[in-house]
Amino acid sequence: MVAEPGVVAVVRHPRLGAVEALIEQAIAERVFPGAVLAVVGPDGLLHLAAYGQLSYGPDAPPAAVDTLYDLASLTKVVGTTTAVMRLVERGLLDLDRPVGADWPAFAVGERARIRLVHLLTHSAGLPPVFPGHFPVYFRGRTPSREEIYEEVARRPLEYPPGTRTVYSDLGFLVLGRLLEALVGPLDLWFWREIFAPLGMVQTGFNPPRAWRARCAPTELCPWRGRLLIGEVHDECAFAMGGVAPHAGLFSVAADLARFARLFLNDGRLDGQPWLHPETIRLFTTRAGLVPGSSRALGWDTPSPTNAAGQRMSPRAFGHTGFTGTSLWVDPERGLAVILLSNRVHPCRQNTRIIAFRPRLHDAVFAALA
Repeated sequence: MVAEPGVVAVVRHPRLGAVEALIEQAIAERVFPGAVLAVVGPDGLLHLAAYGQLSYGPDAPPAAVDTLYDLASLTKVVGTTTAVMRLVERGLLDLDRPVGADWPAFAVGERARIRLVHLLTHSAGLPPVFPGHFPVYFRGRTPSREEIYEEVARRPLEYPPGTRTVYSDLGFLVLGRLLEALVGPLDLWFWREIFAPLGMVQTGFNPPRAWRARCAPTELCPWRGRLLIGEVHDECAFAMGGVAPHAGLFSVAADLARFARLFLNDGRLDGQPWLHPETIRLFTTRAGLVPGSSRALGWDTPSPTNAAGQRMSPRAFGHTGFTGTSLWVDPERGLAVILLSNRVHPCRQNTRIIAFRPRLHDAVFAALA
């Protein structure tokens, strides 16, 4: 569910000229065909601008500040983790509750030890993805939602719960299965309880066909045999009808800026309380469940090996998306940086964005922090 968009103006910060040049250089080097950058402070947007085009064709339309991007794994924090935060505050979820208490078929062998906190910190022992990736694992067919959950429950663990950190889509699929049993369809609950109250009116699963012209294309998908525009890139999320706990959300930078302001203001937005400050600190501080892990609950925190760069404070937290999206928030510096791109266009083999993200964050924080 989404609502009709309003007009969003371009905002350019006078001290971010070097950052804009860095993005233009990235476009010239084909890190991505185009992108939208938003830099956010507690009181609103400091910078919002679009760069490049939606694709590499000579007649490709330009990227715009209201371009809708496939958020990929930002779904994990913008949707699923935020839902868990709300439900924990309401006393409807317990982070230490074993998964098997609500899904007995899952709790076989060592899986009986897995708790919600393991899923959120990617330390449950589950594989990152289905072996061989989704189309290969399911032999090219499109399984049902329940078949996908059943296959997740059958997968053997790769390590004992709580002993390692391995980023896992399958862990968030388990989390989504638990949420659906509690609140019903994720798309309806996310809209009613998160996006509509926060004024994120252009955020949701399966954007309307009328908005397709504003959607950045992702991959020329060999499995589906078509260029994906306004259709979720992640194969597993596609099989789940575009609505999944690990991927599937589409959004615009202005909506994500409102979301970031919530975290820059200790859980308040437009003067109204929405999350408790204690809940935000609990979920965005390193969990310490696995020694040396940078993972918080759902979120990641700065480390030498992730996208944060070198200039964020230890209190910062963020996440990235496979399609070329990222959201990082530093409450100590009072800044959030949102990058939306379609780096997987026309194919996912382009991984230059991995090196680009920390350079971008360092440039923004050097200019403003």
